[in-house]
Amino acid sequence: MPSVQYGDTTIHYTIQDSPHLKAHYLSVDKEQGVVLKGRALPSAQADKLVLKKARWVLQKLELVREVAAEAIVTGSRITYLGRSYYAEVIQTESIVSAQVDFNHSRFLIQVNPGGDNQATIKQALDAFFRQKAQEKLAPRVRKLAAEKGLPYQDLKFRQMAKRWGSCTATNTIILNKDVIKLPFTLIDYVIVHELCHTKVKDHSKEFWAELAQQLPNWKSLDARLMVYGNP
Repeated sequence: MPSVQYGDTTIHYTIQDSPHLKAHYLSVDKEQGVVLKGRALPSAQADKLVLKKARWVLQKLELVREVAAEAIVTGSRITYLGRSYYAEVIQTESIVSAQVDFNHSRFLIQVNPGGDNQATIKQALDAFFRQKAQEKLAPRVRKLAAEKGLPYQDLKFRQMAKRWGSCTATNTIILNKDVIKLPFTLIDYVIVHELCHTKVKDHSKEFWAELAQQLPNWKSLDARLMVYGNP
């Protein structure tokens, strides 16, 4: 994945070849990150175009992260498994706390008209993501551990402020429950990254060599993960 350096910040971007466009355009969103659209051009020119708009790009990336933290109301977008889904919030007298239902096209959130709805919605969504992480990711960890020959002792899900995952000295894999919001390609990257720590505990050259052996394209995956920022 190409990248440019702007001050202390590295901006990773992808190029979308669009021969029909008369000019080149930059777009920024949470799912695709920074995308340069337009006719094919030499990498040096592409870098120059991104650098020219670097300040704007960084502002947009920050805005994308801020939007994700806004109040959940009808029309909000909720990220799940790498996709953004429409949310509909309905007030229902019979609901004591918030209730979250997902029908694979939208989130339906029912809340009681009284009380702190945002707090109860957050609690309900946290419970939803924790449950889905356990249902969908635990089998995935077992499968990848067997395929890669990287056995682990135990698996736990936690809320983590600044990490997607970790591996303890006794080889317990801990995954941030918000990993379930990532696309499966990045979920697998986080899992394999932590599984590699069952062999090499630190981020030494030996660790990166092990990761490269297990995932030759780990650098591009890591760059994509950076677009999502801290969990």
